[in-house]
Amino acid sequence: MNRGERLLIYAVLAIAVAFAVAPVVGIILVALQAHASVGGSITSVTDLTLDNLGRAWTVGAFGSSLGSSAIVALLAVPATTALSVLAGYGIGGLRFRYSGAVLALFVFALMIPIEDGLLPLYYIWRAFGLTDSYAAIVVTEIGYQLPFGVFWMAAAFRTLPRELVDAARVDGATSWRTLVSVGAPVVLPAIVTLAALNFMWIWNDFLMPLIMISSEALRTAPLSISFFQGQYLTDITLMAAACVIVAFPVVTAYAFLQRRFIAGATLGAVKE
Repeated sequence: MNRGERLLIYAVLAIAVAFAVAPVVGIILVALQAHASVGGSITSVTDLTLDNLGRAWTVGAFGSSLGSSAIVALLAVPATTALSVLAGYGIGGLRFRYSGAVLALFVFALMIPIEDGLLPLYYIWRAFGLTDSYAAIVVTEIGYQLPFGVFWMAAAFRTLPRELVDAARVDGATSWRTLVSVGAPVVLPAIVTLAALNFMWIWNDFLMPLIMISSEALRTAPLSISFFQGQYLTDITLMAAACVIVAFPVVTAYAFLQRRFIAGATLGAVKE
């Protein structure tokens, strides 16, 4: 690759980064504006304040909604990830008879729109008296995230060298021991990536809490944003501040896990 081609690649990447980062920087600057402006335009980059964040936190009671989202995520993400790893190892690592057919069923589940199943699920949970509870959200989130998780982990475990598995079995290791000592460490980037994806999807989910939750105390963060918008739609700086508050945990999680996220996303893409 000559210098001209390298510069062209850098230029294209710089433009792509600018398009991706500009909206994020824009909403942060609007959230930090000392005075509201017409249409949410940025009036000054020097006259900034954190007062909008504090006011949005107090007025919108985001402490409670962020706590609800954290409870749902802390219960649903580990469960979904663990079940995905176990099922993915069985399908992609052990490759039992008809494992391909089982994987096809999970792939088929990915094709079913979420909206088609939420209303029947609501009536099911209502029959058991579980609507308007964390259990309804957590169990439903696990069910909806599991097909992708199994597909993801099955693909990751298929990259596991058979020599390692055979060597563990020769040493007398059980399937569970092989998974813990051999399989999981090799595909750890894929596991971390799956956990990060589940966290982002579950944290940002709006439709499911909207249907399952009716009490204000159990509202998740995206649901609170919707109600907050209905009351303060004309206050652009306050709305931007609320969006920054809700998005901050996801952005922070991705910032800490970005290296493993990229490693997991490219696992198996390059063969030596």
